[in-house]
Amino acid sequence: MDPARIEAMLDFLALADRLKTVERRGRVPLPDGTTRRENSAEHCWNLALVALLLHREVAAEIDLGRVLSMIAVHDLVEIEAGDTYAYDPAARLTQAAREAAAAELVFGALPPDLGARLRALWEEFEAGETAEARFAMGCDRLQGFLQNVLSEGLAWKEHGVTRADTAPRMQPAMAADPAFAALIGALYARAAAGGMLPE
Repeated sequence: MDPARIEAMLDFLALADRLKTVERRGRVPLPDGTTRRENSAEHCWNLALVALLLHREVAAEIDLGRVLSMIAVHDLVEIEAGDTYAYDPAARLTQAAREAAAAELVFGALPPDLGARLRALWEEFEAGETAEARFAMGCDRLQGFLQNVLSEGLAWKEHGVTRADTAPRMQPAMAADPAFAALIGALYARAAAGGMLPE
């Protein structure tokens, strides 16, 4: 392998490691009863586990390797753009532009062939047009919702999120497959029973 390619790959992996420092709004419950904010790398790991559990539960034939590849890269742009909270309308207005600029920097740090391959996976996830991208999106939405339920709705409560606020975000995931609808429906029931998500 070319020494310059080796250095570029190692430098990119060091850059990607910064995803561990990007905090999300979701809270992680700790054994002592406190919570801390989830980071984007933890989200990606948990999301990969969701995909691993669900890929044979959905009707569509899913290429799990492709899904896991998308999951691995889908939030790398947050290293430069930061995490955009799903229920922050002002931040969502600028999200696409911020993340496109970040993609240039993040994927541009790789040798061109590798950068193009990873960027194509990120773009596929964002476009949501393939079966794998729709499945990955469903898993992504499910994981975020689950994280909120696990922390007893703390982030929702902190930001005044209601059930109606969650509907536009969760409906595409629920429509993606009955398995997503069943799991998200069960989470809505848990949230309602726990008073986590007001009507």
